Amino acid sequence: MENRMILAIETSCDETAAAIIRNGSDIVSNVVASQIESHKRFGGVVPEIASRHHVEQITIVIEEALKQANIVPADLDAVAVTEGPGLVGALLIGINAAKAFAFAHNLPIIGVHHIAGHIYANALIQPMEFPLLALVVSGGHTELVYMKEHGSFEVIGETRDDAAGEAYDKVARVLNLPYPGGPRIDQLAHEGQEAVAFPRVWLEEGSYDFSFSGLKSAVINYKHNMDQRGETISPAAVAKGFQDSVVEVLTAKTLRAAREYQVKQVIAAGGVAANKGLRTSLEHVFVEEGIPFFVPPLKLCTDNAAMIGAVAAQMFEAGIRGNLTMNGRPGMELHSWTE
Repeated sequence: MENRMILAIETSCDETAAAIIRNGSDIVSNVVASQIESHKRFGGVVPEIASRHHVEQITIVIEEALKQANIVPADLDAVAVTEGPGLVGALLIGINAAKAFAFAHNLPIIGVHHIAGHIYANALIQPMEFPLLALVVSGGHTELVYMKEHGSFEVIGETRDDAAGEAYDKVARVLNLPYPGGPRIDQLAHEGQEAVAFPRVWLEEGSYDFSFSGLKSAVINYKHNMDQRGETISPAAVAKGFQDSVVEVLTAKTLRAAREYQVKQVIAAGGVAANKGLRTSLEHVFVEEGIPFFVPPLKLCTDNAAMIGAVAAQMFEAGIRGNLTMNGRPGMELHSWTE
């Protein structure tokens, strides 16, 4: 790459984001308009409201990204946008904005997988060393992805029901914690001196898949039983017990996979990778194991457009281009582009 400049756009859920990325790893600008305050009163993301906010913000964030980077459209080499997965209405706002921008300025367009973006957020911090193992933990995804080279994605383990982030949000509602619930549980867990004993779900021997639905149900049942007995629960003890279970399973399976696949690097990605308990646990075991472990700073764990630009830069170099017939793909699967 030689001074390659890409405008990246991300609108898969409730953040409207645009960024300018140089040479796949240099963040020239990264603008995010969050909708947390709008969704807080509903206890979760309302798709129609998210889409309306994207319509209001998309032009503003694109213009701001260009302004902060001090460039004009003629300086760009391509436009990248999240194609899926995500909320279809939200995806369409970003995709149509990207298509209009690309058409108006005669630029190629590249459709990017949202989870590939989370993985490549790490490329914005340090070079990716292959083969590597990525633990993706977000609101809708919990996956272990093996990569033997750029653009090669082999999902070796995934959630069979609730993703880790979903489980965090549901347990937060049981504890009457405000939205977003994940950071609140993480905070409470570190305040707890004792932990309620909740089960660890390992599934079949040798499986790298995950399941957090049973753990969520165990928390709900514990709360109901305590309520029926007229006893008061300790939210901190529940949060600590719940988080201990999630972190132990995620850490153990990631470590076992790293050993089996003999990887040179382990990375964490996604919104739940911002969780202090999980970060600390993974850092500890991989220091002991002697395998380099990396996780992006908090602002690059949550949804942003810089990570989409990092993927697009690799796709651009591989000769991959989209076209103006691109549509939102809410159920888009993670496929290798090297095949």
